[in-house]
Amino acid sequence: MPPNDNRIDARDWSLLAVLSILWGGSFFFNGAALQELPPLTLVFLRVALGAGMLLPLLRLRGISLPKSMTGWRPFVVIGLLNNVVPFSLIVIGQTFSSSGLASILNATTPLFTVVVMAAAGEEALRMRRVAGVALGVVGVVILRGWGIETRPGQGLGILLCLGGALSYGFAALAARRMLKDAAPLGAATFQLMASTVMMAIVVGVVERPWRLAAPGLTTWLAVLGLAALSTALAYIVFFQIIRRSGASNVMLVTLLIPVTAILLGWLALGEPISMREIVGAIIIGSALLVIDGRAFGLLRRGAQAPGLTRKTARGEQEAKREARV
Repeated sequence: MPPNDNRIDARDWSLLAVLSILWGGSFFFNGAALQELPPLTLVFLRVALGAGMLLPLLRLRGISLPKSMTGWRPFVVIGLLNNVVPFSLIVIGQTFSSSGLASILNATTPLFTVVVMAAAGEEALRMRRVAGVALGVVGVVILRGWGIETRPGQGLGILLCLGGALSYGFAALAARRMLKDAAPLGAATFQLMASTVMMAIVVGVVERPWRLAAPGLTTWLAVLGLAALSTALAYIVFFQIIRRSGASNVMLVTLLIPVTAILLGWLALGEPISMREIVGAIIIGSALLVIDGRAFGLLRRGAQAPGLTRKTARGEQEAKREARV
């Protein structure tokens, strides 16, 4: 993992876009599945089926399971902070609030990540980065719009979703410290396996899913989409970005998720894009440029270039005068 989470190359930007599509779908899948399934049972099915889908790939790649409790420890920690806690809080939060509001609150994840990393001494608290993330959150709010319906208990739902975003920030810190050299496929599979065991205990005590009526086809399709796309495949991409670009940068995906959701609606469903959404997307794009920082470097070099040219010209003139003497 790179020592400094500041720069993202073109390949990682494309991976972030893919991840935003995969994770953006989770809010839709959650909303559909929660019609018939309680929240913790849905989280258990998500991680269990996701792990089951990745295990055959693990065998094909010849990656072996950790052989000791010490080897499993980092994946238990990551599974707790990256799956069990945030998935549960966000899904429960969605029972009190809309998917749109949940996606806005999820966009605060990079802000929490920046603060957690700075507090832990892993990264300097760069105001450029904080300002960029804050600007991105404003862009998400504008893009999603303020016309979000209110529901009973929505305040609790907001707190739960923010708690999930904070947990992702701690997960980024843990991933930076504990998964420096882990293969993306192995890291994705092992943390989902650990999460499955933890969620099996929680859901068995709290919701007892064996007492539930069998869900319908639509619900099962939503669960399968959540497990295959928004979990199994998404986590392979997630850990690939962490390995290439760093833990803080991968959390920027939460700013991209609302943009890709609107673009998908336009491309696949023919939904119109309003001027408000265009403005919000432009603000988010500007925020990502601020966070990345390379645009400022190019501007500084461009501003310095005329001065350097003048200095070079003066030096040449002085050299000619000295040659005449």
